[in-house]
Amino acid sequence: MELLDKTINSYLDVWLGPRDPRVKGWLLLENYTPTFIFSVLYLLIVWLGPKYMRNKQPFSCRGILVVYNLGLTLLSLYMFYELVTGVWEGGYNFFCQDTHSGGEADMKIIRVLWWYYFSKLIEFMDTFFFILRKNNHQITVLHVYHHATMLNIWWFVMNWVPCGHSYFGATLNSFIHVLMYSYYGLSAVPAMRPYLWWKKYITQGQLTQFVLTIFQTGCGVVWPCAFPQGWLYFQISYMISLIILFTNFYIQTYNKKASSRRKEYQNGSTATVNGYTNSFSSLENNVKQRKQRKD
Repeated sequence: MELLDKTINSYLDVWLGPRDPRVKGWLLLENYTPTFIFSVLYLLIVWLGPKYMRNKQPFSCRGILVVYNLGLTLLSLYMFYELVTGVWEGGYNFFCQDTHSGGEADMKIIRVLWWYYFSKLIEFMDTFFFILRKNNHQITVLHVYHHATMLNIWWFVMNWVPCGHSYFGATLNSFIHVLMYSYYGLSAVPAMRPYLWWKKYITQGQLTQFVLTIFQTGCGVVWPCAFPQGWLYFQISYMISLIILFTNFYIQTYNKKASSRRKEYQNGSTATVNGYTNSFSSLENNVKQRKQRKD
């Protein structure tokens, strides 16, 4: 394993140049192999997990889901706060910020972004809970692509550009995750579900996040500084891929569902509109059933 790590590291150093010495020896950052193995295991579980659960009863996981989502909500809130204050203390430039001019604030950003990287490993549990609860319809291409790639991308970010212009996307994403994981945590409590109205807006917020990240990253291309340009072009490309996948998800989940509900209502094939029962339809069905029983 040591020989493999040395070989991979030598190739990466030749390809990407010298690493940032400030993260040398940090947990999981020294070698790429552990991150890669975690990602492969994740994909194997995504493939084999639903097969294993096929003939088994789904697990509730209600209690642990509340704790898990609350934990990620608090972690995301902590990261968002620390990133915002770190950027303020370092006097970061919105248009382009290199990785060595923020002083002590750079180290604060690096420490927080390590937690951001590590949170992507924790978030593999999102998928595992889907599998255990047999919510396989939620394990989409978008879901797996996003989870599998983020951990790997942030391993590279942490080793080569662990602060500077890298802060923006992580800051927005941490804020979105406060909203998202608080929603998931509350939705695990049945009594709370009627009061949860912001799921649709989470996806809109994610799309807005990607667009803003492209804009801010593009500023670094138009008004360059010492931040490596290759990372900026990669980030723009990755954000575009997420916009395509999230837009498709939004259309499939919300627009088509709303259109389908309208058609069903117009055809008289449903007794529910906007969450309220159509009493006339229900009464009419009950009368028909009683007539059939009398016959």
